[in-house]
Amino acid sequence: MQILNILLSEWDLFDKVNDKFFIRLGIDLLCMTILVRFVYFPIYKKKDFFFTFFLFNIIIFIVTFFLTKSDMSTGAAFGLFAVFSILRYRTENISTKDMTYLFLCIAIGLIGSVSKMSYPEQFFINSVMILVAFVLDGNLFLKSEMVKMIDYENIELIRPENKALLLEDLKKRTGLNVHDTELLKIDFVRDMAIMKIYYYEK
Repeated sequence: MQILNILLSEWDLFDKVNDKFFIRLGIDLLCMTILVRFVYFPIYKKKDFFFTFFLFNIIIFIVTFFLTKSDMSTGAAFGLFAVFSILRYRTENISTKDMTYLFLCIAIGLIGSVSKMSYPEQFFINSVMILVAFVLDGNLFLKSEMVKMIDYENIELIRPENKALLLEDLKKRTGLNVHDTELLKIDFVRDMAIMKIYYYEK
């Protein structure tokens, strides 16, 4: 018991968890809600990434907030989490855009936890990043392009001269606004082709 009291006195956690912590955490969670719920989800409709984005953000915010009280530098903290996220997700089926949103969540957490800016400045910087993501990834200037991988059995249409017929057939079968394809593999044993289709959301 005496050892525990010594450790608690040395750590002095309650002096670090102050109004600054909760206000910055509140701004962080507000910005995360706007980004994930109102920017990311309407475009991609992926509920499974809610947990990942929010948990990464909160863990990074809390840990880096307390790391700034220690001898570990901000740069080292950012590098630690960046490397961890790459190693953890490099073998997962995660798209480039999902990875971009993941790093945006990391950046929002880091800005809230280690920056010396005021609360309005923190909210403003986060809002700028969210707005840029919304403009670039939304349908304001460019249509939102989606990708799916399919098995296609009518391999006669995969010839370059039949590209128009292939696109028309894919539109009719999938009901999607397919505008381009990428041939990945041809399986002559099963008389099938594996390809990516690129389409715009209506």
